[in-house]
Amino acid sequence: MCRRRAPRPPTAQSYPDTPREVAEKVRTLATALPAPGSTDRTRVRRLAEKAVTDREILHRVLDAGLVAHVAVADDRGRPYVLPVAYARDGDRVLIHGSTGSRLFRSLAAGAPTCLTVTLLDGLVVARSAFESSMNYRSAMVLGSCEVVDGAAKAAALDLLTDHLMPGRRAELRAHKAKELAATLVLALPLDEASVKVSAGAPDDDATDLDTPVWAGTVPLGETFYDPVPAPDLRFDLPVPDYVRAWRR
Repeated sequence: MCRRRAPRPPTAQSYPDTPREVAEKVRTLATALPAPGSTDRTRVRRLAEKAVTDREILHRVLDAGLVAHVAVADDRGRPYVLPVAYARDGDRVLIHGSTGSRLFRSLAAGAPTCLTVTLLDGLVVARSAFESSMNYRSAMVLGSCEVVDGAAKAAALDLLTDHLMPGRRAELRAHKAKELAATLVLALPLDEASVKVSAGAPDDDATDLDTPVWAGTVPLGETFYDPVPAPDLRFDLPVPDYVRAWRR
């Protein structure tokens, strides 16, 4: 399962816009950061035709996800991969965790890391197991994290909240001092990243086209279901409009 070729390189118009301010998009597109996949460590070697060098698509892939996986080794060299909530903030990715986490403390101290985000868009059902595959958008970011502190820390947590739950932060109380003290907020620059996108129909060998089996794609994705009120909700409150508006 693996060698299916993308029919054509995707463009920035291939995916829907994410809720970002126009000024922020102009600012990030104007940066002089390296294009995705342009460094030796991020150059896509396998299925290179799926590589995307458009920085706007890197941003859109990151904006569309909710969970990233962050790799880090402990002080004995043992590798770990942490699933984390994240949000993009311009040309960096924000993550947060407990100040009591030894792995987060390693990241805060500058340990090298690799962050990945994968969005699964469908199954590609080919006429052979070898050509069967998946449609996906994926991003990989390499580098070392920087600690976000002071007033920027609370702002970063606000951004994380609204990335996961758009519109929610405005209704919530301010962060408590003890909550901020218990939380590490880290920023990983998007200086070194790569993007791969696989889209389209099966790419079967010509010799398999006469095989009498169905072939095609099965789209899939995440979705929100009906909200369920907390059992200890003390007020007769309707589900907020911004929650009902969430779509994926």
